[in-house]
Amino acid sequence: MNLATRMTQIEPFHVMELMARAQALEAEGRSIIHLEVGEPDFATAKPILDAAQSFLAGGHVHYTAALGIRPLREAISDFYRTRYGLAISPERVVVTAGASGALALALGVLVNPGDEWLLPDPGYPCNRHFVRLFEGKPISLPVNASNQYQPTPDQVSGMWTERTHGLLVASPANPTGTLIDPATLKEFALIASTKGGALLVDEIYHGLSYGIETPSALEYSDEVFVINSFSKYFGMTGWRLGWLVAPDRYIREIEKLAQNIYIAPSTIAQHAALAAFHPETIAILEARRQEFAARRDILVPGLRKLGFRIEAEPRGAFYVYADCRELAEDSFQFAEKLLTEVGVAATPGLDFGSNAPESHMRFAYTVEQQQIEKALDRISGFLDSRKT
Repeated sequence: MNLATRMTQIEPFHVMELMARAQALEAEGRSIIHLEVGEPDFATAKPILDAAQSFLAGGHVHYTAALGIRPLREAISDFYRTRYGLAISPERVVVTAGASGALALALGVLVNPGDEWLLPDPGYPCNRHFVRLFEGKPISLPVNASNQYQPTPDQVSGMWTERTHGLLVASPANPTGTLIDPATLKEFALIASTKGGALLVDEIYHGLSYGIETPSALEYSDEVFVINSFSKYFGMTGWRLGWLVAPDRYIREIEKLAQNIYIAPSTIAQHAALAAFHPETIAILEARRQEFAARRDILVPGLRKLGFRIEAEPRGAFYVYADCRELAEDSFQFAEKLLTEVGVAATPGLDFGSNAPESHMRFAYTVEQQQIEKALDRISGFLDSRKT
């Protein structure tokens, strides 16, 4: 039996394979510092755990509606009102099986075979692979440090053709940690509307920005599709829960897809997430945001001191995208040596697109400050050993 043709264009998620390799070395007794994976190291906030345990004590863990439980959809709607000052109807909120589920639903109702979608490069790899899964064609928008690794309106307009059906951007972005400024975000919404296409904005790192607040794309248009998640700011990665805000007229079609793809989001996770918006939980999360900022302020200058070039200051998420061309010819081989020789796991640019991946590495500051300092010492020792 032949493999589906599409699979030749869907690559493995290399960071997950790197993490598995790092974990295997740990199992052998090696000391590994994990700067490779985008997962907060904090335990789930206690109010969220308490809510889950309270729900489980009742014993009734059944399917929910495909769009999610009504109280959680209302809580997310209230969150947009209190944090962003936006009136988003709960009817437009779809609770999903992780942000990946939200991305699948949005693209499932938007992409026809052969449709072209514009995506920044470097960018989160699953975005282009989901476009391909639905038989669309991802089109690379090369971005660089001079534009904060974000596309410009002129670039998007210049690349938009009669075959283009949408633009998918992220702010804060993975792997770069950079933001789209409000004026540009507003212009993207206008371009998509004028061209008769869709704008899909990944906002899963909202809440994790430093020294600046980030507006939601929903401020600029009711036609935009916005993806968010309980994984990053809310620290609930393993609970696999996200959400999608979509225009009203798409909700029924999205509901049909959700019913068929995964039936419903996790019931336990939904009831736990009801506590994610409580003031005591937000206080915990805001303290963690400050800790991430402190970690960034150790890692960025530390990497620069070692010879990495970081020309676009990361303002959000928990990543540093560093140019390593003055230290290595191939970031993949460099990452391999850092892991095997000094026990530092970092992600080569290979995952994030075709725009100079061999010259870049992503470092995640999702470990304690002491671990970051130790990782910098190990990298320094590795670089010094190559000079002798």
